Amino acid sequence: MISVLFADDHEMVRIGVSAYLSAQPDINVIAEADDGGPAVKLALELKPDIILMDLVMKEMDGIEATGKIIEQWPDAKIIIVTSFLDDEKVYPALEAGATSYMLKTSKANEIAKAIRSTHEGRSILEPEVTGKIMDRMREKPIENLHDQLTEREKEILLLIAQGKTNQEIADELFIALKTVKVHVSNILGKLEVQDRTQAVIYAFKHDLVK
Repeated sequence: MISVLFADDHEMVRIGVSAYLSAQPDINVIAEADDGGPAVKLALELKPDIILMDLVMKEMDGIEATGKIIEQWPDAKIIIVTSFLDDEKVYPALEAGATSYMLKTSKANEIAKAIRSTHEGRSILEPEVTGKIMDRMREKPIENLHDQLTEREKEILLLIAQGKTNQEIADELFIALKTVKVHVSNILGKLEVQDRTQAVIYAFKHDLVK
């Protein structure tokens, strides 16, 4: 059962989405928050598998809340669910440590799928978000840290960008899961990023993903 914390300042949105998600056989909304501050407190207390985070809230927005959670709990998996696609929201949210980015225009079953995928280790980004990342990152050249990657590490980075989990990568490359984890750790270190989502962003930024 995937435990979920849902933070959104609109009560009707929380009620509707939570009701749908909790009706799923493998998802359980264990707590709700109407602002970023309570969301941080509940996240650190309950350690849910997934945190659904709205961006615009009254006292503490989702970007700040995401940053505070990740700072104290780096393994947290946070899915941004918002109406906003502007640059001032997308990039700071991902840089704060969000794993996935969904729009509120998404269907409820799409959010449920994103929860399952994120729980399995995949980063789910709306196509519009991916496009923005590619456009912005191509504007300014950055040191090619990926030149340090071995051929195997480059291969695994591409598979990560395709949304594959460590186990799926191990199965596809016929190597041990432990070996994949070592490679992923090396990739994150060499690219100077904190998580898989940032590694994917780096890959798009440097045209490593076609």
